[in-house]
Amino acid sequence: MTQLKFNHHLLEQVVRFGTGDAATNVREAIEELGAKRPLLIASEREEELAKRVTGGIELAAEFNDVVMHVPVEKAEEARAAAAENKVDVLISVGGGSTTGLAKAVALTSGLPIIAVPTTYAGSEATAVWGMTEDRTKTTGIDSKVLPKVVVYDSELLATLPTEMTIASGLNAMAHCVDSLWAPKADPINRAHALEGARMLRDGLSSLVEAQGADQVEAREETLAGCYLAALSFSSAGSGLHHKICHVLGGTFNLPHAETHAIVLPNVLRFNAAAGERAHVDRLAEVFGTDAVEGLEDLYERIGAPRHLAEIGFKESDIPEAVERIVAVAPKDNPVEVTAENITELLKNAL
Repeated sequence: MTQLKFNHHLLEQVVRFGTGDAATNVREAIEELGAKRPLLIASEREEELAKRVTGGIELAAEFNDVVMHVPVEKAEEARAAAAENKVDVLISVGGGSTTGLAKAVALTSGLPIIAVPTTYAGSEATAVWGMTEDRTKTTGIDSKVLPKVVVYDSELLATLPTEMTIASGLNAMAHCVDSLWAPKADPINRAHALEGARMLRDGLSSLVEAQGADQVEAREETLAGCYLAALSFSSAGSGLHHKICHVLGGTFNLPHAETHAIVLPNVLRFNAAAGERAHVDRLAEVFGTDAVEGLEDLYERIGAPRHLAEIGFKESDIPEAVERIVAVAPKDNPVEVTAENITELLKNAL
């Protein structure tokens, strides 16, 4: 019997969770941090929500040039805005790209972040940063980029289009699944991953069908599942799924959430062949059936995106993608990664 050994790092983060409480929670978080000069980071698309969240707060500056996958040049512009305006706290209101840009600023400045998610991306709960330069996405881990405070408010996700809700929620589900076999997987993050997967399964299913007050409850359950998913990923690290998606996003500029949603069932099927080594038997308990079949059933019920070709990936892109993926794939993935089997995986996802 193998002796159980692991090192698990607990995050130092305050989570404020409450429907309709975002403005109050942001204001109180600023006060608790002793900050006086906030920089608001929010895309133009999130401008209305950002105003609701920061209404009554005197801002030192605003930055709205948010771009997917955080190009290095945009990070430099945001860093310059923070320095020029002598800001002492960053408020990010938006999805993973917005949180990612705030992290890029925090990485070099050490400024604290108050993250207010408007999708189910989960970036707000991790110390992982990522930036793209020359068609290559680079990621790293640094405690400076972990938001000091996360403010969850289901009202801020009420107008998120159904298609994005599904893709974003499945992005969170990918954190859970990938955490089962990631490089630093352990029993603690596995517990977070499995409970997160259960909440996401139930929340996403309800979101597609629910109306009125039931939809609020479904959003809250999905948000809570999203946080647990991110906790598991933050501790377990990037497994094969995330390595594939970082290549597809950074090199081919594919949309983040949709890419994760499409790739997930393909990677689960790929690693399920390893049986117990991939821990998919525990995921089967979540779905009440075979793990692969259970995920496929969820995808069918909620109308999930399924094909990379529909979001801009081409068959001619596969050779370059395969070369890049094989170069960064975890060496201890449950199934050995080769150019041949990754080619097959991408063709199936296409």
